This record gives sequence, structure tokens and C-alpha cells, in this order.
Amino acid sequence: MSRLAGLDTLRAAAIAWVILFHSYLIGGLGEGYGLFQWSGWMGVDLFFVLSGYLIGTQVFKALQRTGTLDFPAFYKRRFVRILPAFFVVLALYELWPAWPETKGMQPLWQFLTFTFNLQYTNDDNYAFSHVWSLCVEEHFYLVFPFLAYALTRKPAAWKFAVVAAIVVVGGMLLRAWLWTHFVGPAGNSVGGAADDRGLRYLRYLYYPTWARLDGLVAGVALAACGVYRPTWFAWAHARVNLLLALGVALLAAAIVFFDAARADFWPCVAGYPLVALAMMAFVAAGTGATWFARLKIPGAGWLASASYSLYLSHKGVFMLVQAALVGRLADDGLLRFAIYVVATLAGGAVLHYAVERPFLRWRDAQTKTAPEGAVLSN
Repeated sequence: MSRLAGLDTLRAAAIAWVILFHSYLIGGLGEGYGLFQWSGWMGVDLFFVLSGYLIGTQVFKALQRTGTLDFPAFYKRRFVRILPAFFVVLALYELWPAWPETKGMQPLWQFLTFTFNLQYTNDDNYAFSHVWSLCVEEHFYLVFPFLAYALTRKPAAWKFAVVAAIVVVGGMLLRAWLWTHFVGPAGNSVGGAADDRGLRYLRYLYYPTWARLDGLVAGVALAACGVYRPTWFAWAHARVNLLLALGVALLAAAIVFFDAARADFWPCVAGYPLVALAMMAFVAAGTGATWFARLKIPGAGWLASASYSLYLSHKGVFMLVQAALVGRLADDGLLRFAIYVVATLAGGAVLHYAVERPFLRWRDAQTKTAPEGAVLSN
């Protein structure tokens, strides 16, 4: 799949926003950036929509062209794409005491089996917690190709619509039930005291795969539309400015919706689909022959290419820089933040060029295919 400049721009924005969000670990940007910085967790949902679209397009095109899918080849590409850089960073967390953002860490087997997001039970074990989203994507990779294959045996739009509705509406109902029983006031008697509500929110509503499928479904819906209903896609692309305006409006509404209390009932139940719709509009605008899809911003292509390595490594780099800056530049917050940014980019570049890129080149040489355009994790 060839790279699209617009999707690279979105991927670059997503990784920058997520890293800004996680910069609360080292003090962030300081006063005046609270709402923009705080809402950076939504960059993960943008990654989900991008992954759903890119993987969905890859799978649907293969099924449309041949009627089948080379499952071993698909999973080989996923393994080579994801595992080498992940194992290197996981080793740093396990073996380098200065690297983790907290002293406690969930058991190693949860990371090796990509079940951390289903097993998180102790807020003292927060190290490498951002891997939860990679767990969600790994579960998506395991299930989606088989589901797509089944749905395209006798393809019909209504089948896809029913499955998508079941996942999205079912997710909303499940989150409502989980909030009521484990996170809200009733949850204090089931899951613990009121002061561990944040832990219960992460454990039951933010991390688990079944609660965070909205973005992936939105991306897959775009992919299905692009492959099987290209005239619909063309109609949307002809109104790219409207798509972008819709994305901005929905994103602004989502930020306001979540601003009051991120762990309250309605944000947990209806907020994630709202964020997914906003990101869906942006990704739709970034495809096809629109001006936004052709928009090239200096540096965005590199950030997009290295975004997986940056995502894996940025918290560890934060900790190393924080240790080096103890007692220094305390009164110059912006300069300190700039040092963190430079170090984060450097750390991600080392992982990208030393581990991620060589394995991707080896994979592409083995399969004699062009490097894929997707960066498949957030």
C-alpha cells in the first residue's frame, strides 16, 4: 500500500499528541496548555482508525481480488512489523532500572501474551502501561482477517452494517454495565474504595479490548467503503472541506464532553464513538485524491515512519532525561521541555533505524513487496 501524505500527517499528529499527553510524567508544557495536553490520549483513537483503515483495505483488497487471504503471510508480516522493536523495549523495561516510569510493573507474561490490557489490577505497576493499545491492536489482528473472510463469502452491505452495529452498540451497552457495577458509586462496594476509582476506570473501561473497538470499527468501515463502494468514497472526497470541518467540530465536541470528568458515565458510554467519528472524518479526508491527502508537511513523513518506535520508547527516554536534569533548568520549563523533545526523537530514531527498519527491509525483501504504508501501533 503506497503512502499517502495526508495519512502521514495524521499519524505524525497522533504520535505528537500522545507523547504530549504522556509528558505529564515530567511536568508537561506547563501552564496554559492544560486542555490541549490533557486531551492527547485521543491520539490513540486516531491510531486505531488509521490501523482499521489500512489493515482493512489490505485485507478487503486481497479478498476482492482472489476470494481468499494468505493467513500465514498476513501474520508473518504482522509479527515482523510489531515484535522486534517491542521485544527490545520490553527488555529495557525488565533489565534497565533507570528506564521504567514507575518501579512497579505487571508480570512479564502479560506483556509477552499481549494481555496486559485485560489484567491490569495494581496502579503501582504502571510501567509500560501504554502497551495497552498495542494489545488491543494485536487482538484486532488475530480476529479481523477471519471475520472479514467469513463476511465476504457472500458479501452484502447489510451483513457488515449488522456486525459493526453489534460491536459499537454492544460496546456502549457493555461500558454502561461496567461503569454501573465497577466504576460508578455502586462500584465502590464491588471494586474497592472511592479513591481507587481511577484504577477501576482503567481496568474496566479504558484498557480492555472489548471497550475500545470503536476506532477500529470506524477505520474498517472506511476501508470497506473504499474497496466495495468506491462511488461513496468519491462522493465524500469531493466534499473534503466539509469532512475536515466535521472532524474538527466532532473533535471539539468530544474534548468538551470529556473535559468535565473523563470517567463519568456518559463520556465512558458515548464518548468513544464520538471520538471515533471525529477521527474517521479526518482519515476519510486524508485518502483519495483530495488536497488534504496530498498535503506534505516537513518532518511529518519521518514522524509517521518512526511513530511506532517513538511510541514504544518515549516514556523510558523521559525517565532518562529526567534523571539527567535533576537540579538543572528548574526555572526554564520550555527549555527543559525542548530537551525532552529532542531526546525523545533521538531515542525513537535509534530504535527505528537499529531495529524496526532493518526487520521491515528484511521482510519486504523476503516477500518482494513494497514497504507498507501503515504504522500499525500508537
